[in-house]
Amino acid sequence: MKTAQQLIAEAKAAITEVTAQEVQRALAQGESLTLIDIREQNEWAMGHAAPAQYIGRGVLESQIEAKVPRDARVVLICASGNRSALAAVTLTEMGYNNVASLAGGFRDWVASGGAVAD
Repeated sequence: MKTAQQLIAEAKAAITEVTAQEVQRALAQGESLTLIDIREQNEWAMGHAAPAQYIGRGVLESQIEAKVPRDARVVLICASGNRSALAAVTLTEMGYNNVASLAGGFRDWVASGGAVAD
């Protein structure tokens, strides 16, 4: 049996993590990047990264294919980087080959001066 922390640690070891500054820099340079916020709807409604689109974690697997092609560069964002790390593992298993988790999540996005929308 594994704890949640063990699962998260394993996920983070298996996926790519990027910083908020790296994502902001890529977006500023016009790089093609799809930022997906997987937090709960109420978290999204309180504020989210301005360039992000919303697909809640609970429906990610069933909705991602209709919204994002498998060859897209995808960065997943949650509150702190844990749920997005777990989700990145899942998307990798689904055949998304350029997926990353935003280290530090929305908290780091805000702290680094990332644009926020309501």
